[in-house]
Amino acid sequence: MPARAFWGATAETPCEIAICTAPAEGKLPARIIPPSEVGQETRGTGTNTRYVRNILPDSSPHAESLLVVEVITPGGHWSSYPPHKHDRDNLPAESLLEETYYHRLRPGTGYAMQRVYTDDRSLDETITVEDGDVVLVPEGYHPVGAAHGYDLYYLNVMAGPKRLWRFHNDPAHDWLMKKA
Repeated sequence: MPARAFWGATAETPCEIAICTAPAEGKLPARIIPPSEVGQETRGTGTNTRYVRNILPDSSPHAESLLVVEVITPGGHWSSYPPHKHDRDNLPAESLLEETYYHRLRPGTGYAMQRVYTDDRSLDETITVEDGDVVLVPEGYHPVGAAHGYDLYYLNVMAGPKRLWRFHNDPAHDWLMKKA
């Protein structure tokens, strides 16, 4: 939906609706994104494997500042890993994006862990995430681990002054990307 548009939704069956917003001018028309237009990919290997649905990736021309993905991280796996950040306007190497994670767990009695930290550790929080929790990532690295036996879903919403996702890995863990 464009900025300042009036809209509504009527549920004909039980459902959960997420409303994802970001600053915009309202330049683009309203549109439905059918499942056939949602890109899917597998990221990582081993216990770093997760499944991503790219609803509004930075390659999509259908949003002004919003980026939206869904991620399913199997129990015992890590996501947003190796730890990465995107909190500096330093293109082409890194983009400035704030981010939220809306977490769901299956079964719902489970938990996950999310750490949010900066290089200088002025922000260094490890959060126990339960079903339905939201985590704000205003800056810093932000890995997520799903507890064994509990699959983690999260709706990931990002926005910033430029609609590009360029991230910087934590140098202490970047070696993981170089493993064969």
